[in-house]
Amino acid sequence: MESSNGGTMKVVNKTTVRGSDLGLRVLALALTLVAAIMVGLDKQTKVVPITVVSTLPPLNVPVTALWHDMSAFVYFMVTNAIACAYAALSLVLTLVATKSGKKGLTMMIMVLDLLMVALLFSGIGAAGAVGVIGYQGNSHVQWNKVCNVVEKFCHQLSAALVVSILGSVAYMLLVGLAALNLHKKYK
Repeated sequence: MESSNGGTMKVVNKTTVRGSDLGLRVLALALTLVAAIMVGLDKQTKVVPITVVSTLPPLNVPVTALWHDMSAFVYFMVTNAIACAYAALSLVLTLVATKSGKKGLTMMIMVLDLLMVALLFSGIGAAGAVGVIGYQGNSHVQWNKVCNVVEKFCHQLSAALVVSILGSVAYMLLVGLAALNLHKKYK
């Protein structure tokens, strides 16, 4: 194929694009599933010494950090579970759209992919904001940092945030790939 400036352009093979699309969907499914599982299994119990009166020895109180104690972490896990379920459904829809050639279905999948990006970023933002308070505390409202006490819990949640960010990047790449395909069709 010749371009407007006289050079030649390579046309991307449709099977390569389809393979990239399916590969990114499987990656998004795996990453959001792993993030949801990491948060769902995140729990740490630690005995914390609390001083009630300075003249008495401290009381040892067991403290348990659970993901479902904070609504932001619940929201984060639910957004990843929704994105994971959608990735499984979109794999099937993509195969149907590819075989049938329905452009409306392809456009719907692209819009839903974009919705998953927004949903995942909102969950990441909510959990990240609470996580920062856990790591640093907030002296203005007298919230103490807790990640120095339940380090394993915080590290596992941080890892889940990173995995979820990678999942949302996979969805962003899917949106970019779909937009590029639409641009090529209408050019």
